[in-house]
Amino acid sequence: MRRMIPNTAALTAFEAAARHSNFTSAANELALTQGAICRQIASLESVLRTKLFRRSGRGVVLTEAGMAYHRQVEGWLDEVERGTLNLMSRQGRGGSIELAVVPTFGTRWLLPRLQDFAQKHPDITVNLTSRTRPFLFEDSTIDASIYAGDGHWPGTAVDYLMAETLVPVCSPALIAPRRRLTPEQLAQLPLIQQATRPYAWRHWFESVGIRPQGELVGPRYELFSMSLQAAAVGLGVALVPQYDLADEIAAGRLIVPTQHHCPSDRAYYFVTPQGKANTPRIAVFREWLLIQVKSE
Repeated sequence: MRRMIPNTAALTAFEAAARHSNFTSAANELALTQGAICRQIASLESVLRTKLFRRSGRGVVLTEAGMAYHRQVEGWLDEVERGTLNLMSRQGRGGSIELAVVPTFGTRWLLPRLQDFAQKHPDITVNLTSRTRPFLFEDSTIDASIYAGDGHWPGTAVDYLMAETLVPVCSPALIAPRRRLTPEQLAQLPLIQQATRPYAWRHWFESVGIRPQGELVGPRYELFSMSLQAAAVGLGVALVPQYDLADEIAAGRLIVPTQHHCPSDRAYYFVTPQGKANTPRIAVFREWLLIQVKSE
């Protein structure tokens, strides 16, 4: 059955006109005449049987239907352009992986190790996108993900990477001249909260057998990297994953005031859609990733 897909020239003209809110600017960008842009838009509206623009005082504005369609078309064209540039640059060799990662794990654990993968597999490029919340692969261009969760993601192939163990850290100046605190003393300090782990401090205190008041009160940040920086500048005590704290501790920017590590209710997993799990480039990356984890 023939696909209902408008021609690329019409979609390109529509995307440019929508972005500029002006047919003349779109024409200049695409090296066309304004009349050509108007004809392409009219042709597209005829195919769709929907008005995409309405006239305004200074040009054109998208209708509600046009705004929704523009978001989709922009994503489609971006994806086609990325694929085209990737194929041109590699001349059919290797490929790329669009990898979604939780930001702090990606920055602090994965990125320092990616040079090894690049050296061993120079024909495969790994592009990173941050994700802090659950998402659906079919709604994105993502090939695979390194995600912190419970390992249950329907319609995917999942590989366990490592447990998440949380440890409290703070600036030495926050508790100077002391270097160590009891859990009870720790509870009296500002506790930096993690938006993606809203009950982390409660679980940590329960694991040492106490339930202080206000363990869920404190400044709240979206990313662990934000919590680490906030702790380093003395805003409070952060509860963060244990991996790769060595540099901050060795440099004296952070200390562990209470030597108690608490497993969180999450672990890190490598997740792929079932249909892509055996794609050669993804299989190569998965094998490399699992070796990196085992070598820790």
